Amino acid sequence: MEAAALRETLGQLQRRNPRFAVEAYLFVLGGLHHRLSQLEHPRHISGAELAEAVRDLALERFGLLARVVLEHWGVHSTEDIGEIVFLLVDHGVLTKQDTDRREDFADVFSFEQVFESEYPWGAPGR
Repeated sequence: MEAAALRETLGQLQRRNPRFAVEAYLFVLGGLHHRLSQLEHPRHISGAELAEAVRDLALERFGLLARVVLEHWGVHSTEDIGEIVFLLVDHGVLTKQDTDRREDFADVFSFEQVFESEYPWGAPGR
């Protein structure tokens, strides 16, 4: 999908589902790209893998503000990441396998835990 067409599609998606900001959709797509770029060979990734990729990218890009930024965009849990993924599937931006379910994103991790209590204080590159 061309960049302009993607932006238009995401704008329509956001207007129909105002719970999530356009940036949230873009960030989940960025998390997908981030994870796929780490693979030796392209393959399907699980909901948990995608949620973890979004977490890792958020920590890398936003550090201590990761949770605040994601929540500002309407993303409060891994279930929200799954909802975004399935909205993108419903609108033809992403595809899924028959075995993929929204429940794959349920309770992958706690935002409070990974973005606050387990924040990697002083970790290299952070």
